[in-house]
Amino acid sequence: MTNPPLTDAVREFLRRPAPCVVGTLGKHGQPVTAATWFRLQDDDTILLNIQAGRARIRHVTADPRIALTVLGETWYQHVSIQGRVTDMHTDADLSVIDAISEHYTGKPYAVRDKQRVSMIVQIDRYFGWNMS
Repeated sequence: MTNPPLTDAVREFLRRPAPCVVGTLGKHGQPVTAATWFRLQDDDTILLNIQAGRARIRHVTADPRIALTVLGETWYQHVSIQGRVTDMHTDADLSVIDAISEHYTGKPYAVRDKQRVSMIVQIDRYFGWNMS
């Protein structure tokens, strides 16, 4: 499936720091969700950064399918995304998590003693609710 073009309204919405819930498929195929930070990249992929050792990393290694719901100021405005992780790499110098943290908090990421893993999510489809 090809990546659908994001509308300008959806792109603008996803560029803001917003609450996000990510869903992966667990060991026995059950859905597993967790709140996380994300960044929309210039190529309309989603950047995630997860602490090494987390179950989400094992889940997408076994099955790269992933879903995200990004919430607006109320749940009446949101974007739901279905996609797949197309790349994973270590964030050795913590520069990726620092950039994401600065996007959300205005400061570098506070935890400096944990390894991090970056994931790139290719959007397969999305639905924007109350995007105008």
